[in-house]
Amino acid sequence: MKKDQPTPGRRSVLRTAACLGAVATVGLIASEQVRRPGKKPVPTPAPAVGPTVAAGPPHGLAQAGARPREASAYRLRPMAGYAAPVLRRPAPPVRTSPFLKVADVGRALVLTFDDGPDPRYTPAILKTLRKHAVQAMFFVCGEMATYNRDLLREMADDGHVVGNHSWSHPRIPDLPPSGIRRELGRTSEVVERTLGEAPLWYRAPYGAWNRLSFEIGAELGMEPLGWTVDSHDWTEPGTATIVRRVLDGAAPGVIVLSHDAGGERSQSVAALRRYLPELLDDGYRITVPRR
Repeated sequence: MKKDQPTPGRRSVLRTAACLGAVATVGLIASEQVRRPGKKPVPTPAPAVGPTVAAGPPHGLAQAGARPREASAYRLRPMAGYAAPVLRRPAPPVRTSPFLKVADVGRALVLTFDDGPDPRYTPAILKTLRKHAVQAMFFVCGEMATYNRDLLREMADDGHVVGNHSWSHPRIPDLPPSGIRRELGRTSEVVERTLGEAPLWYRAPYGAWNRLSFEIGAELGMEPLGWTVDSHDWTEPGTATIVRRVLDGAAPGVIVLSHDAGGERSQSVAALRRYLPELLDDGYRITVPRR
């Protein structure tokens, strides 16, 4: 898999953009292999789509005509801290490779943006997507998200899927288990505290996955998502080149990789304004995977 931003100075770039933000204030997915201890991997489809159900509070009101019960110490305790429990989704199976394509969606494809949110470029991308009434996926870095929570809320309000792209964009295979858990867990926590729901998808920085990343991602309730078409916009090849790569790679079910942060992204913003209406005019439907 191709690397999405292999530059040695990305941490300083991310932090600079994060500080700027602080001041400014699938359907069904292609089946793949599930790893099971002691057994040969067997093909399995992605988990079925199903809504998250919130459990209501217990019924504690007395029926009409019933004799009143004596007050007890328990019943006199303040209930201000009570909140109805939320039924968590079951953990997904541990994968052995990321999803690279969305299956059975007709003439549709997925647009994804990594490394943000960045107040310099993300708002313009959101504006373009909103103009054409389409949803995309944003794989956010925790150190960016924590300073730009307003942009996370804007993404969610527009119906976009917010995914986990680690905290500081390291090479996951270079980390010990505790480091992987910290990178993914801290980012999921920021997203959940901001949006009320933890991310259901994650993407390894540079597309560098390993066994531990699949295991820990599943523990955190996330499915791994890669990409089919790499726009290589992080190399700043020119707006026209980015547009050509996306249009040439467009096909039913593909997942397109672009960036809204991690460096100079004005070409990515301009390219989206050009290739998105062309994709729609060509009969493509822009979709996002659902779980």
